Amino acid sequence: MNIFSKITLQSMIKSRTRTIVTIIGVILSAAMITAVATFGVSLLSYLTNGAAQKYGDWHVAFVDVPASFIQERSHDAGVANTTAFENIGYAILDGGKNPDKPYLFIAGFNEKTFNDLPINLISGRLPENSGEILVSASVAANGGVKFAVGDTLSLAVGNRISGNATLGQHDPYAGGETLVPQDQRTYTVVGLYQRPGFEESTAPGYTLITTADALDQADRFNLFVTLTNPRSVQNYARNTAGAGTYVLNDNVLRFMGLSDDNVFNLFLYAVGGILVTIIMIGSIFLIYNAFNISLNERTRQFGMLSSVGATAKQLRNSVLFEGLCIGAIGIPIGVLVGIGSIRLVISVVAGNFSNVMYSNVPLTLTVSMPVIVVAAAVSLVTILISAYIPARKAANTPVMESLRQTNAIKIESQAVKTSKLAQRLYGLEGTLALKNFKRNQKGYRSIVLSLVLSVVLFVSANAFVTDMKQAAERSVTFTTYDIGFATVDMDDPDMLSLYDKLKTTAGVYESSYQALMKYSCAAKANDLSDDYRLNVASPAPDETVNLPMDLLFLDDNTYLNLLNGLGLPTAEYTGPNAKLIAVAKMPNPDNQMAEVDQLNDLFARASRNLTIAPATNGEPTTEPGQNVSVTFVETVPPDTLPVPGNAGSNNSFFFTVMAPYSLKAQFETADSDVAVKGLTFRSEQPTQSTAEMERMILGAGITADYTLYNTYKMLDESRNYIFITNVFAYTFIMMISLIAVANVFNTISTNIKLRRRELAMLRSVGMSDRDFQKMMNFECAFYGLRALLFGLPIAAIASWLIYKGMVLGGTDTIDFVFPWISMAISVFSVLFVVFITMLYAVSKIKKENIIDALRDDMT
Repeated sequence: MNIFSKITLQSMIKSRTRTIVTIIGVILSAAMITAVATFGVSLLSYLTNGAAQKYGDWHVAFVDVPASFIQERSHDAGVANTTAFENIGYAILDGGKNPDKPYLFIAGFNEKTFNDLPINLISGRLPENSGEILVSASVAANGGVKFAVGDTLSLAVGNRISGNATLGQHDPYAGGETLVPQDQRTYTVVGLYQRPGFEESTAPGYTLITTADALDQADRFNLFVTLTNPRSVQNYARNTAGAGTYVLNDNVLRFMGLSDDNVFNLFLYAVGGILVTIIMIGSIFLIYNAFNISLNERTRQFGMLSSVGATAKQLRNSVLFEGLCIGAIGIPIGVLVGIGSIRLVISVVAGNFSNVMYSNVPLTLTVSMPVIVVAAAVSLVTILISAYIPARKAANTPVMESLRQTNAIKIESQAVKTSKLAQRLYGLEGTLALKNFKRNQKGYRSIVLSLVLSVVLFVSANAFVTDMKQAAERSVTFTTYDIGFATVDMDDPDMLSLYDKLKTTAGVYESSYQALMKYSCAAKANDLSDDYRLNVASPAPDETVNLPMDLLFLDDNTYLNLLNGLGLPTAEYTGPNAKLIAVAKMPNPDNQMAEVDQLNDLFARASRNLTIAPATNGEPTTEPGQNVSVTFVETVPPDTLPVPGNAGSNNSFFFTVMAPYSLKAQFETADSDVAVKGLTFRSEQPTQSTAEMERMILGAGITADYTLYNTYKMLDESRNYIFITNVFAYTFIMMISLIAVANVFNTISTNIKLRRRELAMLRSVGMSDRDFQKMMNFECAFYGLRALLFGLPIAAIASWLIYKGMVLGGTDTIDFVFPWISMAISVFSVLFVVFITMLYAVSKIKKENIIDALRDDMT
């Protein structure tokens, strides 16, 4: 260790408070960079494992290969596992609705294939012999042909031929081909399963799975290969396939960064890069201030060293050596703190991740040594950048200027002149504080900038979190049921019989049933409100307007409860000639979350006699219909079940008529169709109740098409996303705030220390401790007010830009919320941190002997 390094260490020990605070800043910086990088690696590992569970852990599939090819691949170097299934052949899907997928594809699995490739059963069981078969649910969902467990399929199985070529699942259907039957096979459907991950979206056949027959083996196979080193998958696939066809498992490889589809990785790296950049900016600001202050402390020392022959390079290296010493202590501790903190955060949010993504794959901490090395290197680069600027300045300062320290403060008398008004307002102590503020603009500017940065980061981050919470909460604001059973073609007796069974499910405490029909209403233009004529259309007063409307039938108990809640007489609104109730409102574009009674009415009067008729193909009809008496009420109708194939309403108004289910038969005509009907339930344990209902429905042997919705789970996913966002956002805010506080503390305390001779001089000429404290309090106020003067407007603008960015990104349901609360917290925090830091620094000054402080040249 040379003499310059020894002097640097002595200087660090002498100014140990500044050194400790700087090390704390480095620890926070390294911890945040490590935490961001480690969480990114952990998230990618979680997504990779989850995708492998869902789609299979294979890396490349070779399509339509012979048995000999399979044997060769199992002996390849670098291959961890192989599995294959037989391509038994294709059969025509009679009645299929998808012109691009006209076939059924029969795959023969053996025991190893069943174990290696994931199969997600919806109902039934796996096939146990070559006469049983699993049917993909996409046959019904995408192909429009429904099969049930127990059905018998008689299929003419053969090959797809185009010219002289035999086509497979990798070859999309393009017409001009022929299916050549080779065998008549009969299968019994024993189960339904979700579309397999290995079936490409362009595949011409829906995959049906049976057990391979050892006595009747097919001559073509699909082979799935898992490599020990996935990074070699591209070269392995190209070299092995030759002129053949292969398919990469992009669903898994994309999270390893090995897929051509790298949009997710770019997004993840972009977010991580932005976070690391923000951390580096805050850290550089903190560490730069620390080294700049250190330089001011050692200016005369550098001048003396230069006068005895020290070169500019030696002085520069002295400052950089200080940075390396601080890094050697701070970076290892920061890395450990970062790993520990992200482990704690992951343990808090792991359960929420399992609720929104992969329930059987835990989110665990994954520590990658290359990533830790990169994080440490980034932290070291941050320190060196922060130290290089003051190091260069120290090396380039002339010797005599350093010895005299004439470069610290360069001002003219006019620059520190204060007005008589300021002297009267502040008194002597305030005037001295103001002159101090003006005479050393450079030193005080660093303090003000530190505070401004803290305010802007804190307010902006809170604004972003507020907007995210608002968007998520508004997307799930209203729901009147946890579980919904929706159907279109089930008969009412069957549906109500099922209702009686399902409402006994454990945990269910409220249940109802409903049906929705699409109707239209004929009304005179002068019966409509001024708001309708102003914002929607301007028909002639006597013109008839056909308005689309929903006719919602509620079970009689629910309807009676609704009437009682509205205070309407039961006798008038029940029975064959009952009046109906309706909600007819115009949306408020300025307040999308307005209460129903705050919305403008669609009709001019509170009750009307209307003519209604079934809508034709979803459009209002002009055909004569039924006359009904309708009373418009101020209430929110119960949520309806999702209408199949409905992309949402384009109507500029909301119009729903409600009636008891017992009147449904009166409105059923040859032209009317039920858009959707079904059952709704509220449950104390929605997930468990849904699972039990699924078993009960399967046991009831329902043959009609239906969908069972776990609405609570959908909303719970949104709540989990909010929770996860909050945890990471507030953790980030907290650590950035700690860096900012360390920055302010370091800057203010060291600036006060540098002024110890000046302050001792004031005390030596008779300034009392009370007046001295008063002067320092004024300085605190000037720091805080100047920082807030710039920081709060910039933070407000940043909050507005964040809001506009989210709106432009598609989150247009949120309102701009001015960040009053976070600004109030910022005002309090800035003044508190400044005063506490000043009290600490001044207390150290007051304990010193005045004579010693006057003699001390800070070297």
